[in-house]
Amino acid sequence: MPMAANREYKDRLFKFIFGNPENKEWTLSLYNAINGSQYTNPDDIQLNTIENAVYMRMKNDVSFLMADTLNLYEQQASFNPNMPMRFLIYAGMVYGRYVEENHNYRRYSSKQQKAPTPKCICFYNGQEDKEDRLVLRLSDAFDTEVPADIEVNVTMININYGHNSELMKGCRPLEDYAKFVESVRIHRKKVVTLEEAVDAAISELESDSSIKAFLMAHKAEVKFMCITEYDEERTIAEFREEGKEEGRAEGLEEGRAEGGLDMLVNLVKKGLLTLTQAADEAHMTVPEFQAQMGAQA
Repeated sequence: MPMAANREYKDRLFKFIFGNPENKEWTLSLYNAINGSQYTNPDDIQLNTIENAVYMRMKNDVSFLMADTLNLYEQQASFNPNMPMRFLIYAGMVYGRYVEENHNYRRYSSKQQKAPTPKCICFYNGQEDKEDRLVLRLSDAFDTEVPADIEVNVTMININYGHNSELMKGCRPLEDYAKFVESVRIHRKKVVTLEEAVDAAISELESDSSIKAFLMAHKAEVKFMCITEYDEERTIAEFREEGKEEGRAEGLEEGRAEGGLDMLVNLVKKGLLTLTQAADEAHMTVPEFQAQMGAQA
């Protein structure tokens, strides 16, 4: 029996759990675990996630205001050293909206106007072996030795099960999420369908798991999100391998830019990749990639 998932549901599972207004207590738990704080009122969290911005068709996973900090959270299933640039764009959009909506912020005032402090966190749960924590810097992308006037630091936290045990102890929903993802991967190796793997992974969560009832109540959406993320992760891996093979014969850059371009265009059209992700993989700017999409229309 095929599942009746909402095919318009494009969110990531991480966002569905930690960026959901219904589950602010889980978002607060994650915030406390990361920052070593002990806030208790979930209503102090003001979610301001970018859902669908016209600019570059970008959206982020979770962003919220809490205790005078602007928290930008992203989950990545593949290592991406370009996250600082993405966070710079996200932050610009969120701060722009903050200034427009905060009537107490006077941008033309002669007095210093206070703004929330940005905290950029990338939660990594890909299958490449990565350290528990890694700081990615925007300045690493600059070739010139001239000091940069803009810097963005992104803390990448490995949330694969078995990593960052203290963080997991501080946030039970995050630990359960990590267990769930690991369990899905284990069951996939047994040559069962992804839907069956999701069913098994949910059932294996402990009865007192904070997210188990939520996942069961939204099982169709959860399955669709897992399938979407699995297809995206697998296709990107295949594309990169294809680029490597073509690169040996024709040059790596040419192979990446041309060999898998049709595949990337199709992924964007299906909603499995954003324009920015596809452009990154093709080593193009977003306008260049849009031009290629237009040429293939």
